Amino acid sequence: MSNVFEKIVAGEIPCQKVLENAQFLAFHDINPVAPVHVLVIPKVCVKDFNAVSPELMAQMSGFILEVVEVLGIKESGYRLITNVGGDGGQEVPHLHFHILGGAKLAWPKLS
Repeated sequence: MSNVFEKIVAGEIPCQKVLENAQFLAFHDINPVAPVHVLVIPKVCVKDFNAVSPELMAQMSGFILEVVEVLGIKESGYRLITNVGGDGGQEVPHLHFHILGGAKLAWPKLS
């Protein structure tokens, strides 16, 4: 069974694309928590950050830098988050980074 991100990559579920190349896709989150809230995913299914290869992560880092440039938040600042596992808040078992920006972001206390 494929997850929601695999269905987005396959074109089965639409998304509001920000940037795409052969390996990665960036699109707006459907439930944004900041004025700018974009998700970046690899097109191959990697469960989480624990499972990503250093080579893929290096390429993904370059892609993320392109995305923040396109979004116009590279200089003003942004938050880059990936959740790992249940305790980390990961909801979809597919590596993804949240890019949050467009405002001065608070840092909430964790319970």
